Amino acid sequence: MSPEERARQVGDTMFAADVAARETMGIQIVSVEPGRAVLRMGVQPLHLNGHRICHGGFIFTLADTTFAYACNSYNRNAVAAGCSIEFLKPGLEGDVLTCEGAEQVLQGRHGIYDMRVTNQNGEVVAVFRGKSAVIPGQVFPEEPCA
Repeated sequence: MSPEERARQVGDTMFAADVAARETMGIQIVSVEPGRAVLRMGVQPLHLNGHRICHGGFIFTLADTTFAYACNSYNRNAVAAGCSIEFLKPGLEGDVLTCEGAEQVLQGRHGIYDMRVTNQNGEVVAVFRGKSAVIPGQVFPEEPCA
């Protein structure tokens, strides 16, 4: 299996089990590649806070979910060891938010990943940095890759 095929299968496997992303958030996978992921979410009325803008928790969840798909793309179970987010522009009802995540460093059990959330106009809504830690196991069963 090529690294690209492995990453896609990781994305498909995780998404099938990711009820929160699919059903609560309305997140869709655009792509999953080795060390990278792109996910998308339309801002719906259920995502709005008391200011009638997208609740920061939903933007965070989109970024965190993208982070999860990127750092698990090698089919080695990885979890968040820490993260931070900067909110730069509000998400409005009807906006389509796209989060692009990319690995910056992967050394041993730890990785650093940067996420960029933009709206349909290409404006940056938020930036997120996550640190991953590899734990035992795989997303789907396969022989360990070298």
